[in-house]
Amino acid sequence: MTILHSIILGSLQGLTEFLPISSSGHLVLVPYVFNWNYQGKAFDVALHAGTAFAIVVFFWRDWLDIFKKAFSRRARVEGETIKKYPDNILWQILVASIPAVIVGLLLDKFAADYLNSTLFVTANLALFGILLWYVDKKSKSDLTPQKLTYKKSFLIGLSQSLALIPGVSRSGITLTAARWMGMPRAEAARFSFLLATPTIVGAFLMKIATIEKGGLDITFWLGVIAATVFGLLAIKFLLNYLKNSDLSIFMWYRIIAALIVLGIYLARLN
Repeated sequence: MTILHSIILGSLQGLTEFLPISSSGHLVLVPYVFNWNYQGKAFDVALHAGTAFAIVVFFWRDWLDIFKKAFSRRARVEGETIKKYPDNILWQILVASIPAVIVGLLLDKFAADYLNSTLFVTANLALFGILLWYVDKKSKSDLTPQKLTYKKSFLIGLSQSLALIPGVSRSGITLTAARWMGMPRAEAARFSFLLATPTIVGAFLMKIATIEKGGLDITFWLGVIAATVFGLLAIKFLLNYLKNSDLSIFMWYRIIAALIVLGIYLARLN
């Protein structure tokens, strides 16, 4: 793998993991469009490492306050950041993470082996983009994080299980579910990121043990750096963007990208 491929794919992973446009879908479709070969397990780990670093670095203060609030009675009545979340937010996130953990352990290899066909991923990219737009357009914004129940957080976490399917998007499907429950867009995105943290970090820790030291070359570390930097930029952008804008731009992006890939696929049949 070249250094250029490493930087491009790392940047792509960082952006698409946190924007609702599907990182797994892009990592299947972009190499297909440009005829790039599979980059190997080591590089998969690099991409997961970069996004794990990005989400932990961006939300470390939130997580610190969330843990304080869960285990300290005093913290529940003090602190500006803490006031953004209900007292039981840590336990809600842990409960909501259970479906994704179970599905990931059982079906990760199946998804990697059998759900990566170009047409299937392309269809998911478009269809789940339309679903995101439709739910966002029809939903109310009357569910504050403080009113979030275990049932609703669990259902949002259950939707995260679908992110195992390339083209769905972890950010996109959890945003869809959170908006369906009535969470305002910016709050839905923040909860989506917090919910994704255990899954992303867990996926990285599981994969890091599968590579050998020889795989930790310059392309590995450039992939990590690119994914981290662009992941941080994507998180900050989305949280700010959704304060005053809807999610339609991501639907249009997904549809246009799907049509371009479909056109290339049909052209290569001739």
